[in-house]
Amino acid sequence: MSKKDEKSPKHEPMIGIDIGGTGIKGGIVDLKKGKLIGDRFRVPTPQPATPDAVADVVAKVVEELSSRDDAPSPSSPVGVTFPGIIQHGIVLSAANVDKSWLNTDIDALLTKRLGRPVEVINDADAAGLAEARYGAGKGVDGTVMVITLGTGIGSAFIFNGQLVPNAELGHLEIDGFDAESKASAVARERDGLSWEEYSVLLQRYFSHVEFLFSPELFIVGGGISKRADEYLPRLDLRTKIVPAELKNEAGIVGAALEIAVHHNIAK
Repeated sequence: MSKKDEKSPKHEPMIGIDIGGTGIKGGIVDLKKGKLIGDRFRVPTPQPATPDAVADVVAKVVEELSSRDDAPSPSSPVGVTFPGIIQHGIVLSAANVDKSWLNTDIDALLTKRLGRPVEVINDADAAGLAEARYGAGKGVDGTVMVITLGTGIGSAFIFNGQLVPNAELGHLEIDGFDAESKASAVARERDGLSWEEYSVLLQRYFSHVEFLFSPELFIVGGGISKRADEYLPRLDLRTKIVPAELKNEAGIVGAALEIAVHHNIAK
């Protein structure tokens, strides 16, 4: 028996995989610290990103991570994120991915492909869990809303540390438009908006969400969170709003955390 197999599951790290539109990233997660052990590993998302093609890349990423000295046991579960609504392991939306994913049992697909237990969670939900446990939302009671600004607008609804899954707040209709069609990071670039102009759209969006849910805290994630000083100071809200802390690792960490909690490996 190898040293890996002798590890107690209560103490071993977990593998998290983050499926995105341009890249599939993975890492080995220290669940006590909420940080990656070693570098993350990234492979470009195949085009077209069909279920079988993506499953092959996920397997490649897991294989690389599993070869490392710090990897968990080969039979340990793997947590995965996906940019769509996931209910009972089934993909129910595919707004920014290949439409062939609709109604696919992604849990079953990846479990069969990897030969080990796999559970999939919405990518924004995973980022929200990670931020609530380890990042900007740590220790905050009540409602914490994590909003990711990227290709679309992702959202995670956390109440007293517990996830309310699949809150698709990027698809709220505001002024006759799907919110993410006007206020996502990609929309800002597409429309050539200055930060001041973009802040006006974000103000409209966050004010609406604030009115609906009265959260204790907004956390803004996505790649654009690195430029938070360009737009957050321009927003006038009752609710405190801060940039995410885990940055590009949030999805990986949240995926590992979700499956660890499900399997009673972490509380």
